[in-house]
Amino acid sequence: MKIAVLAGDGIGPEITAQAVRVVQALGRHGLQVEVESALVGGAACDALGDPLPPQTLAVCESAQAVLFGAVGGPRYDTLPRAMRPEQGLLRLRKHFDLFANLRPAIVYPELAHASTLRSDVVAGLDLLILRELTGDIYFGQPRGIRRNEQGEREGFDTMRYTESEIGRIARWGFEAARKRQKRLCSVDKANVLETTQLWRDVVTEVRQDYRDVELSHMYVDNAAMQLVRNPKQFDVIVTGNMFGDILSDEASMLTGSIGMLPSASLNAKRFGLYEPIHGSAPDIAGTGAANPLATILSLAMLLRYSLEQPQAAERVEKAVRTVLRKGLRTADIAREGEQRVSCSEMGDAVVAAL
Repeated sequence: MKIAVLAGDGIGPEITAQAVRVVQALGRHGLQVEVESALVGGAACDALGDPLPPQTLAVCESAQAVLFGAVGGPRYDTLPRAMRPEQGLLRLRKHFDLFANLRPAIVYPELAHASTLRSDVVAGLDLLILRELTGDIYFGQPRGIRRNEQGEREGFDTMRYTESEIGRIARWGFEAARKRQKRLCSVDKANVLETTQLWRDVVTEVRQDYRDVELSHMYVDNAAMQLVRNPKQFDVIVTGNMFGDILSDEASMLTGSIGMLPSASLNAKRFGLYEPIHGSAPDIAGTGAANPLATILSLAMLLRYSLEQPQAAERVEKAVRTVLRKGLRTADIAREGEQRVSCSEMGDAVVAAL
């Protein structure tokens, strides 16, 4: 088995290094996985003039899965849009048709205090947001900036979804709900947007094949409010690319830190790109303050979904829980009196727990 590691920019190299150490630790106990690294994002722009060079794509195509760090930083913001680091990630998603983005939001008992909400509101939260990842306004055409008839500049983007795109992510949502509490909430803005009226219609039609799953619909503005008001009412949320981007980041703060949330982006063949949902955090890069647990938990998802190694995935998740129970905390999840550790020290602890 082979994993492509694309560390990227900012804290990306620091956090992916800890996940690679976990892979190596598993290897000492019989899990044979080859790791090959390649450049992506700003690092690739600096070295090769392209946020997703052909040689990086070749490494990914030779692997069963990609472990991704983070890309971007202020110094790249003036580049032409096609050359910005984020385009490397978007092109990977499109190239491999990674349409299903799984973002779990789990509140560990030891971290319920870290949420900005009351602990009784978030304690025991176990939510999965399923975000469609290759359609919607992020990829729709036409798009651009032009002069209108009045000579004024206007920007325009196009929200588009086809019936088949909605249907396949809806099925993933129903399948995921079947394995959990059998409750699926589809989030849209059907009262305003024609695209999301089609979304609601297709999800409702797909539900005919999943009569054992309870389906509800919710407008995105209400869903954003309900995530703060009563997040435990949700089991699985399925939604489009833009709404999912916003709601999953909101859900991350229910857990106490965006540094705790992994994600998986999969295609129909279960090839996947796995990454923490946080960004490159250039302000703390090189300081040792980054939290590697989201990346390590992303590795656990990689083991489960793409490499089909559920026992190894469970070992990694158990190791993370063990470290948290021992009271070790990176700065983003620490409170007064708790033992603060660096990124590499957290990696040490997870490897030791394994």
